Amino acid sequence: MKENKRHLGSFKEEEAAKYLYDKGYAIIKMNFRTRSSEIDIIAKDKNTYVFVEVKFRKDESCGDPLEAVTPAKQRRIRMAALYFLEDMNLIPDYTDIRFDVIGITGDRIEHIENAF
Repeated sequence: MKENKRHLGSFKEEEAAKYLYDKGYAIIKMNFRTRSSEIDIIAKDKNTYVFVEVKFRKDESCGDPLEAVTPAKQRRIRMAALYFLEDMNLIPDYTDIRFDVIGITGDRIEHIENAF
């Protein structure tokens, strides 16, 4: 069961990446991992690095996927973003960055720019 859930999650992340690509974003990296967190998608929207968390629910009875990005999850994503910027030799104070969330419910995609 866990493997199927992981496979479905990867499929939905690919779907979200295609959605962003179709909107003109350049996909930089998928599933960037640190010891304590993961960023689902790192993309560029013009000159802005965009760190994207993807949440999926098969239907609304399981709740809104956008509400699943808790303050603790946001902190972990921010820390992972700092590691990514460091790996790329980018200085956070001089780099345009943004944190987006993509919620997928069934086949509906909702993209919140600058979510946190």
